[in-house]
Amino acid sequence: MAAASQKANLDSLRKELVSRGVDAFCVPRADEYLGEYIPAHNERLRWLTDFTGSAGMAVVTTNNAAIFTDGRYTVQVRRQVDGQQYEYRRLIEEPPLSWLTEQLDAGSKVLLDPRMCTLDWYQQANKVLGAAGIELVLSIDNPIDQCWESRPEANVAKALLLDESFTGEHSLSKRQRLGKSIGELGADAALIFAPDSVSWLLNVRGRDVPRLPVLLGCAVLEASGDLHLLVDKGRVPEGFHEHCGGGVSIIAEGEASELLGAWTGKTVLADPATASAWTQLSLEAGGATLMAGEDPVLLPKACKNAVEVAGAQEAHRRDAVAEIRFLAWLDAEVAAGRYHDEAEVSDHLGALRAEGELFHELSFDTISASASNGAMCHYNHQDNTPASLQANSLYLVDSGGQYSDGTTDITRTVAVGEVTQEMRELFTLVLKGHIALDRARFPKGTTGTHLDVLARQFLWQTGRDYDHGTGHGVGAFLSVHEGPQRIAKAWNATALAPGMIVSNEPGYYRDGAFGIRCENLCVVREADTSSQEVPMLEFEALTLVPFDKRLIEIALLSSEEREWIDTYHARVAAQIMERLENPGDRDWLAAATTALA
Repeated sequence: MAAASQKANLDSLRKELVSRGVDAFCVPRADEYLGEYIPAHNERLRWLTDFTGSAGMAVVTTNNAAIFTDGRYTVQVRRQVDGQQYEYRRLIEEPPLSWLTEQLDAGSKVLLDPRMCTLDWYQQANKVLGAAGIELVLSIDNPIDQCWESRPEANVAKALLLDESFTGEHSLSKRQRLGKSIGELGADAALIFAPDSVSWLLNVRGRDVPRLPVLLGCAVLEASGDLHLLVDKGRVPEGFHEHCGGGVSIIAEGEASELLGAWTGKTVLADPATASAWTQLSLEAGGATLMAGEDPVLLPKACKNAVEVAGAQEAHRRDAVAEIRFLAWLDAEVAAGRYHDEAEVSDHLGALRAEGELFHELSFDTISASASNGAMCHYNHQDNTPASLQANSLYLVDSGGQYSDGTTDITRTVAVGEVTQEMRELFTLVLKGHIALDRARFPKGTTGTHLDVLARQFLWQTGRDYDHGTGHGVGAFLSVHEGPQRIAKAWNATALAPGMIVSNEPGYYRDGAFGIRCENLCVVREADTSSQEVPMLEFEALTLVPFDKRLIEIALLSSEEREWIDTYHARVAAQIMERLENPGDRDWLAAATTALA
């Protein structure tokens, strides 16, 4: 979007705010489902600012505006958002609410759409703004919807019914099991707000949000196991009730207020940190007593059962075939002097994935980043003119697929021609961190925060770091970013448990030069220790693709690290070689997995 178009949209929004008698409006990168992936018709922040990142917020007053992003988007936001119209602010270090109190006088009014924020955020906003004498005005009539003249139509498609051979448990069993746990907490029902929680509970998947196969809807689960599903009925496929079993009722989205207002005198468990303010305020307005607690689906969904783990393992083997074929092709193209652009190589990788059995779509937009573009952690070539791969540089490709039996996510950093000694040294420091985390054994009760330093230690020793988490949870044919577990500096209270799938992805980024990331997915499993005194857990790598040996500075490796690389590469070759049909691909894999010299 040109700067002039950004200004026009901002001016239009300000006129709407003036007409409503308010002084400011908060525009989070969110919609009424509060998910990371947003349908095109709900991309309100993108319409306003042209920012395409997965997290951020714009705050608009009648005189000023600012956009708040985290460390992943420091470079990107300045390229996409007009600095003449918006101040650039750090989301964590310079909170939007603090900025608002500096901009507005007492007696001002701030408009907020309560569907677009959690109850926790709403209560914090009410507290901070109220202390400054600023009134918070709630309205689900979003002003951007009144200004967005060319807003796309919502996509409404029939959901997929996922067979128990993929899920490992029937929906009725899940609902009754979780309903019992809700009752044991003293609640009559629970708000199941997140679409991926609803989809997992019903063993269905959706087709409405690109890269995220969830049924868009929320639900109320009773302690009996009966479930009331709020959803556009156009998304409900034939055979839905037979698939889910008894006790599921469908309520149209337009009747949400009636459902949420029907729990008078009942106690309803709801997660103030993840469910929208509007749903919980509506429950309270209807006479329900809210019990604050974590979404009861989160932990059971995160701890994959044996069927889901086996599915993930098989999905990663098929995914590895596509990735290895791609890397072999890329090396051949570079050797022949054909330096394709980022879009061409990304499209080729996507086409190879699409040939795999049980493939549905990519699990996120491929990050195909040449040279300096790799310094933007979440770079998307579709937002710019794709750059051509540069000779004697690094190419970073972060990609994944959605399969009926699993979700994949892998990053490989590749040498394009001759690279510098410094690039090899930095890549090796990142890989050493990856190895340290992969080799970790840890007692039950350990969280991802406890382990995060393992991946950063070698960079820290040289005065370097990376400004993103080390690992995120991954779903089973669901979101590629799944909680509640996480490996990051920021405190995460969820202990790692068997069956959890997490990424292991340390990196290093030099603005204007290059980016490095080494990412595998792994599953938490019980460890077989020699003493057996303390039950221990460990990681098993799911991803089976070689790391680029041309980027490894062997002198920086310990003997244990060398052994890890050789063992991992031997495992890759053993599991993937026979799946490759092309002799040239097999030759490439054989060379890529030979022991370090």
